[in-house]
Amino acid sequence: KNPKVLFIPTASNESQGYIDTFKNVYEKMLGCATDSLKILTERISDLGIRDKIFSADIIYVGGGNTQKMMDEWKKRNIDHYLLQAYDKGTILCGMSAGSICWFQYGHSDSFLNITGEYCLVEGLGIIPGIHCPHYDERTGFDDFMKIQEMKSIAIENNCAIVFSNGLYKVMKSIDTANAFLIQNKNGSIYRQVIDNIEFLGMKTLFYKNETE
Repeated sequence: KNPKVLFIPTASNESQGYIDTFKNVYEKMLGCATDSLKILTERISDLGIRDKIFSADIIYVGGGNTQKMMDEWKKRNIDHYLLQAYDKGTILCGMSAGSICWFQYGHSDSFLNITGEYCLVEGLGIIPGIHCPHYDERTGFDDFMKIQEMKSIAIENNCAIVFSNGLYKVMKSIDTANAFLIQNKNGSIYRQVIDNIEFLGMKTLFYKNETE
C-alpha cells in the first residue's frame, strides 16, 4: 500500500523539474514513499548508493541520454547493484533510457545531435534482444534492424510491456499504441504485433522456432 520507490534520473543530468514531477505523481498522487538517487549533482558514498537501491521496493529509471547514464552507472557500480536488486525481486521499470537499460541493447539517440545517427547502446541484459522505445517516432529503426541478427522489441509511446517470472503482457494508455517483435531474416524485416493483455510465456516471444 505504501511502497518505497526510488527514482534514478541520471540520464536527464538529474533535472530537478523531472525529480519534482516524479515526486508529485508517485508520492502525492499514488501514495508511495519516494526517494531519488543523484550521483552527478550530489556527493554520495558507495554505501549510500547501495542503501538507496537495496531498500527500494520499486526502482524507476528516467529518460535522457542512455549512453551517458550507463557510463556513469559503471563508474559507481550501479549496474551491478541494480542486477542484485533484480535478483532479490525488486520491481524495475522506466521509460525511454529507463526502458532501454534493462535489455541487452537499445536503439539510442545518445549521439544523435553529434553524428546525426542513432546508435546501439549496451544495457544490463536482463531482457534479451534490442529495444527501441518511441518506435512511432523512429522511422529508421526498421532499416537499422536489417543489419542486426538479434530480435528486437519496439514499443510505441503510450504502450508498455510487463515482464514477470518468465511471462510478459502488454499494457496501453491509448488503444492505438502498440508493441512489436521485429527481426531481420536475410535482409527482410518481419514485424509482429505484441497484443496479449494476459501473461504469456517469454519463449513465445523470443525463442519461438525460427522455421515456423
